[in-house]
Amino acid sequence: MKRLTLLASSLLLTLTCTQLAAQPGAAQPNAAQPNAAQPGAAQQNAPRYHIRQHDAIPLHGEWWFLLDPAGLGMANEWYKGINAQESRQDKVTVPHCFSTDRRYEFYSGMAWYRKNFAWKKTTGKRVILHFDGAYYQTNVWVNGQKVGEHEGGYTPFSFDVTEQLKDGDNLLVVAVDNDTWKTNTIPGIKDTGNVNDGFIGWVNYGGIIRPVYLTIEPEVYAENVKIEPIPDLAKGTAVVKAKIRVRNASGAAATPKMAFVVSQETKPLPLKWKTNAASIPAGRTAILEAEATLTAAQTKLWDLDQPNLYELKTIVGTDTLASNFGIREVKVSGTQILLNGKPIKVGGGNRVIDYPGLGSVEPDWLIEKDFKLMKEAGMEFQRLTHYTPSEYFYDLADRYGMLIITEAGNWQLTPKQMDNDSMRTKFRSQFREMAERDWNHPSVIAYSVGNEYQSTTASGQRWTKDMIAYARELDPTRLYTFATMLLNRLPAKPEDEASQYVDFVSTNTYGGHAKSLDHINKLYPNKPVFISEWGTRSDGKGGEAGQAQHLSDVMVEIRKRPFVVGASWWTYNDYRSKLFGTNVNGFRPWGIVGPERQERLAYPVHQKEFSHVIVEKASFKTGDQGVHQLVLKVTSRGDFPARPIKNYTMNVGETSIALPEINPGESKEITVPIRGFDKQIHITVSKPTGFITTQTDIDLN
Repeated sequence: MKRLTLLASSLLLTLTCTQLAAQPGAAQPNAAQPNAAQPGAAQQNAPRYHIRQHDAIPLHGEWWFLLDPAGLGMANEWYKGINAQESRQDKVTVPHCFSTDRRYEFYSGMAWYRKNFAWKKTTGKRVILHFDGAYYQTNVWVNGQKVGEHEGGYTPFSFDVTEQLKDGDNLLVVAVDNDTWKTNTIPGIKDTGNVNDGFIGWVNYGGIIRPVYLTIEPEVYAENVKIEPIPDLAKGTAVVKAKIRVRNASGAAATPKMAFVVSQETKPLPLKWKTNAASIPAGRTAILEAEATLTAAQTKLWDLDQPNLYELKTIVGTDTLASNFGIREVKVSGTQILLNGKPIKVGGGNRVIDYPGLGSVEPDWLIEKDFKLMKEAGMEFQRLTHYTPSEYFYDLADRYGMLIITEAGNWQLTPKQMDNDSMRTKFRSQFREMAERDWNHPSVIAYSVGNEYQSTTASGQRWTKDMIAYARELDPTRLYTFATMLLNRLPAKPEDEASQYVDFVSTNTYGGHAKSLDHINKLYPNKPVFISEWGTRSDGKGGEAGQAQHLSDVMVEIRKRPFVVGASWWTYNDYRSKLFGTNVNGFRPWGIVGPERQERLAYPVHQKEFSHVIVEKASFKTGDQGVHQLVLKVTSRGDFPARPIKNYTMNVGETSIALPEINPGESKEITVPIRGFDKQIHITVSKPTGFITTQTDIDLN
């Protein structure tokens, strides 16, 4: 979401103490930029970070940093200015993960960050301080005055700091505590007392892990907008509804004027809007609504291969909030998930936010690299991980086509924890922050209310029912699920497990896939089944070759079961952990790529198995003067994965061919002239978005 606030012309802001990264969207000197059509082309030295508001004033860059292992900071009022000698402090670059510093690798506790910046106050404006993510418990002070605190490591939060700022030099102090080895944090350890339950499944990477920035708003401004596009598939038209949360921070009631501009490919559409403008009392927030109808000519649906996007600019008084959106319909019908009225069956992969030397920090180049590798591996329908990553991944998913289930951090909570009112409140807060950030992304088709909790208990069933009900109030436009590990053998009756409340079943299944999937289908014969986790480690039986073979073997069973709509490999990448079973090098090698994204033997196998396009040689005839005729049979899989081939391109050696439309289960023959005397020719098939979906070598003999 981008903010286009009209700033006072007299505003002057000078940031001292650091050389900041370039403004969002600006080219970095001496840094390679990504190719617009192919994310992942950016080099690893590009210090770019995605910021949600395009005109934000960045505060990331160089900060002072100090650990507080003895817990002295609060008592000694470090928030007024850390008194320790600067020679005993570090200079770090925010976003920053202190857990990747070898000195602090095993540290869990409070860490302090400090930054000075110059400011010139202006009247009639509000200044908002934004954090896109800090792990885990965060306290914030401006000029010695506490402006707020936040719990949760991966969701954005903000504070109005207008009253705390002053002309001249200002001091921003942030205390971040990453100690989540507790039973009352989300995520957190289980309260079973079991010796193996002392850690969560991934590393509690601490620090200000995502960008920090300021925005300047008028006294009446739009805090957020929820865009709800509703297509009429029969007529080809669409209705776009907008719900705008407007804050009146002034001292008097206000009735702001509203206007809306929808653009498609930068071209504004002439639309008529119905609005419910209302008076907002001083110091209050209100939800205002608007609605417009798009004609058939104006409506272009969003899907995996044709990810058409629109932009909505919401103008409230002098404030403008801009957000992309896509028009698409996602529904469940029996054992199918329908995207725009058509069944989809797509593969996926779980991506853990982890990279050597970065921890949970996600520069743009890494997100782009991961997105390209996942997309070309056929990982297009997944719950990325047990928490929400940087929003830039979702932006790429919107732009290039990907289906995502977002999940808040109930990771194996026990019945006692799920019944605790405080834990429920914390989860709702983190879920709300996640949903409000992500609800305009067309790539987000579902929300998950947790992973591998005890869903056969009364507590687990109450949690599922209650949290889905809460979430539907926030966003009724998505599907709802959770990842269960308890349906592979038990229970005997569907009402004994919490998947009775979901729109589709998500199962974490490791081994015995045929028997487990059939059992789930017997329990819930009218629900689609999504394999939210499956896989095996690269250091298991047979090593990397065994991992690749396991992938192919299980796909045979999946293809026999039409009720399976997706299968998401655990994991796309290796990740660090302190959980039992982790290797002595600190990594869990479940990935089809390693820690630094080196492809394993399973990577091309996954690409082949999860491509819906099959290319085979039908015939080859030699001709005179070295010109031969190759006939290729191109098939769109009809079992799994399955979706149409439309606007795809096939490259046969140096020859590029536009493929005809081929529906699932159909095949068509393509004749290609071949010159020369090569014994083998390389073939790639690319999607309309430019990503390779399959590649193979054909013998010419």
